[in-house]
Amino acid sequence: MNAARQAAKRLLILSHRWLGIVLGLMIVVWFASGIAMMYVGGMPRLTPEARLDHLPVLDLSRVRLTPAEAAARPDDADATPVAPSLLMIQGRPAYRFPGGRTVFADDGSLLAPLDETAAARVAQQFLHEPAPHLRLLQQLDAPDQWTLSLRRALPLLKYAVGDAQGTQLYVSTQTAEVVQATTRRDRTRAWIATIPHWLYFSALRQNQPLWYRIVVALSALACVMAMLGLVLAFTQWRRTRPLDLGRAIPYRGGMRWHYITGALFGVFALTWAFSGLLSMEPFAWTNVPELRVHQDVLTGGPPELARYAGIDATALPTLVAPRFIKEIGFVRIHGEHYLSLRTSAQADARELPLERLHAPYVVGGRAQDDEVLVEAATLARRAQPFDSEAILARLRTALPDVPFVAHELLHDYDDYYYSRGGQMPLPVLRVKLGDPLRTWLYIDPRTSQLVANVHRYSRVERWLYNGLHSLDFRFWYAKRPLWDFVMLTLLLGGLAISSLGLYYGIRRLVR
Repeated sequence: MNAARQAAKRLLILSHRWLGIVLGLMIVVWFASGIAMMYVGGMPRLTPEARLDHLPVLDLSRVRLTPAEAAARPDDADATPVAPSLLMIQGRPAYRFPGGRTVFADDGSLLAPLDETAAARVAQQFLHEPAPHLRLLQQLDAPDQWTLSLRRALPLLKYAVGDAQGTQLYVSTQTAEVVQATTRRDRTRAWIATIPHWLYFSALRQNQPLWYRIVVALSALACVMAMLGLVLAFTQWRRTRPLDLGRAIPYRGGMRWHYITGALFGVFALTWAFSGLLSMEPFAWTNVPELRVHQDVLTGGPPELARYAGIDATALPTLVAPRFIKEIGFVRIHGEHYLSLRTSAQADARELPLERLHAPYVVGGRAQDDEVLVEAATLARRAQPFDSEAILARLRTALPDVPFVAHELLHDYDDYYYSRGGQMPLPVLRVKLGDPLRTWLYIDPRTSQLVANVHRYSRVERWLYNGLHSLDFRFWYAKRPLWDFVMLTLLLGGLAISSLGLYYGIRRLVR
């Protein structure tokens, strides 16, 4: 019996040791990059706010075509009567339709794919200043490290601006827009944090099934290794009377500290690895037939483009002054037709440093004037949010067999609807339903848009993933630096465990 116990303990030690040798470097990288991600964020991207700031002011005086006329272009067989947006393209007002088709609003011509000269002009216009050192780096027919999520915008032309920040711009030849902009600082931060943490290496990330299997396998093995370490922390402990830590811990030197940090931070290391595994949704355990609310429920149907007979080039800018109209959307809400004026405080981006391209522009909530709704028929600005009872009435009509348990207009975030930096809109109408999945709907009353759909499985996942991985509990998540202190302590503890384990594992392997 004693021999069997010793053999089992030996198997535990060898399993933990060899998993540490194989996974140790990856786990060290995970903890180190996790610390960096607390302050760096995700991959570089051109934020909607930065995109608007860098767009030219919309010149409404040059608009000659209505949206319906642009949608009815006879020389385009793919034309469909869907709602476009109106913005400046190549210095001209143009209607951009879903799918990328672009019709110029001054003469009805179609946007042709850009050549290198025209794409360079788009890059220059984005910068709003001469760029004498602008240089074409390459044409991308497949995504690179910084355009992995922009496949639909391909092909892209990649330009180096030649400034002190090492800025690079990506211009879509199909849409004539800058779709990505990175600086040397952005790229360096991503290589320190997000890329190693999520294994976002372009060659691997483009093979989605392989990338998924690798991340899931590594995360699962890390859970096993952490669990074995916790078992060993218990089985290797020597009971002494009276308590004598010197004799109770059967290790010396650095291995002693590996044991101590493992005993102190091992549970966090296990839950952190487990929550990282859950972020990949293995076995698709949260993929259930959820309650679907079609967008027509709150809109009343797709916009009827004939209802937008003309655009008053004089009246509209006065409705948003001192801001500037950069883009106009054509939307339908509760059966009524509106112009959605997307505005910016910047006439152009000459005064905007490119370091701000990826920073959150709004802290503590969405700016109240960045999107203004104007009634299409009267050009009256809608100042009040849509009535909660009107929203509920539409939902009840669409879901006649679903019980409505409760509803509340939230002026602050709850445990399931929140964002770092306050970028999700507030106030928000929360509607709790009595369907089998106990669905909660979150609706922005300013635009009557469904912004979140949360069911019981996604609420469980929220605690098992975000709760365990980021410790984003409401009572301290917004109370920084308290949250920073707790997370840094735990992550540094995990880094100490993995670094010491890796060192001694490799040293034993070399011996």
